[in-house]
Amino acid sequence: MLKIAYDSIYTHPLPEGHRFPMLKYELIHEQLLYEGTCTKDNFFAPAPVESKWVLGVHDKQYFEDLLNLQIDARMERRIGLPVSDMLVNRELVITQGTIDCCQFAFESGISMNIAGGTHHAYADKGEGFCLLNDVAVASHYLLANKLVEQILVVDLDVHQGNGTALIFENDSRVFTFSMHGKENYPLKKEKSDLDIELPTYCEDDEYLNILYRTLPKLIEEEKPQFIFYISGVDILASDKLGKLKVSMEGCKQRDKFVFEQVIKNKIPIVVSMGGGYSPRIADIVEAHCNTFRLADRMFF
Repeated sequence: MLKIAYDSIYTHPLPEGHRFPMLKYELIHEQLLYEGTCTKDNFFAPAPVESKWVLGVHDKQYFEDLLNLQIDARMERRIGLPVSDMLVNRELVITQGTIDCCQFAFESGISMNIAGGTHHAYADKGEGFCLLNDVAVASHYLLANKLVEQILVVDLDVHQGNGTALIFENDSRVFTFSMHGKENYPLKKEKSDLDIELPTYCEDDEYLNILYRTLPKLIEEEKPQFIFYISGVDILASDKLGKLKVSMEGCKQRDKFVFEQVIKNKIPIVVSMGGGYSPRIADIVEAHCNTFRLADRMFF
């Protein structure tokens, strides 16, 4: 059975003007239930993550500042959301969700977090709607517990996974691969183990052919024992921040190819949703739900 991390706190209420980024999480959950792709048994509600796992990645002072709501105005502007007790607790729950997904992935090949993919969070600061880096913390959890020796992060969000790249800059056990828009946020890119910068208005054929050439080779060379996949749907042509021209079908084919590769190579995978900013919330939800539909069909 496909196990999916989801809790009502994922839809943490925000002041007017900030609600849109959170709305999709509730709607994805509702849509998957409504159409019958999932039942209530597919979903589990994570607890907040233990501090020791966060502190394996994030600086102690930054983490304490988050917990004590001592984030200054400049940092809050970088994050792009008003920091509150509920928002911090939400990040703790999402991060544990990605950790919990790891065990389910070992059991059945795949598990998914409706939220997560908070790849802009650095060790010592938040950025771009990201406070804690869930994939980095979950990677640390796997390595610290000697559950795997080599991890591949496949980040196909339209924005570079800058925080993840810098966190693992000197750790050969985690290979960071980011395929993102060249002329997109963040303006200052970090150095992933492999960065592929896509031209503005990149369409399906170009996008998919690059992925088809790159991912099998990476898996062959790096021999990962575990993959984290950030499946942002901000690559869509409809996305107001993406600057690419990938169709809904192209986005679906991207996910299908990633899943084909991990099935072929028998590598457990945890999927976090990443970004999506199309003006029509229905487009965001449909693209994300395609990822869950494919996972359910291909793995179970």
